[in-house]
Amino acid sequence: MNNEQTSALSLKADKLACTRNEIELFSQLSFNLLPGELIQIEGANGSGKTSLLRILCGLSRAAEGDVLWNEQPIESCRAEYYASMAYIGHLNGLKSNLTCEENLQASAIHNPLKADYDIEEALAIMQVDDLIDEFAGKLSAGQQRRVALTRLLITNAPLWILDEPFTAIDQHSRERLEQLFDQHCQQGGMVILTTHHHLNIANTPVNLIRIDS
Repeated sequence: MNNEQTSALSLKADKLACTRNEIELFSQLSFNLLPGELIQIEGANGSGKTSLLRILCGLSRAAEGDVLWNEQPIESCRAEYYASMAYIGHLNGLKSNLTCEENLQASAIHNPLKADYDIEEALAIMQVDDLIDEFAGKLSAGQQRRVALTRLLITNAPLWILDEPFTAIDQHSRERLEQLFDQHCQQGGMVILTTHHHLNIANTPVNLIRIDS
């Protein structure tokens, strides 16, 4: 990732409101995310954390407010925005009838890949390289999660949006993931995630936003 290319990037939530079944989950929510920054979203179950991420990704519309990418509403720059974003939600987005390698190759359709990416090497970092030829449908929940998270290692997208990324993974994998977040931010990347866990990240300050229902 080129720091000159990322220095002008910005994600802005401008007075967002979200309702579900006519119940307001949050309102007047505003924040900025710039290169080198990480935002952690906290809140009780049902408070709207996943709904917020879906709004930020353009998968749902806010009841009020706007999401801006480089000062433009994301509706007006969807192609540019989606090319700049890697999103991993509650579901891993793996096709059960494809191998781990094939699933990661398919991710290139949606995200720009690093010029020097190596799928086997990336899987090794997440300690699932021995599963490269296994069908995703045969993997345990933890293995599937680690394969899904391997997408972060091969994408060149500066913006990572992650919903409960530590689900189903062990302590060692969690520590590796925290290191990955730190490295990405130190290289000019941007991370926003939901988690109940305390983040142990060495060099990047964690900006905490709490949503209360």
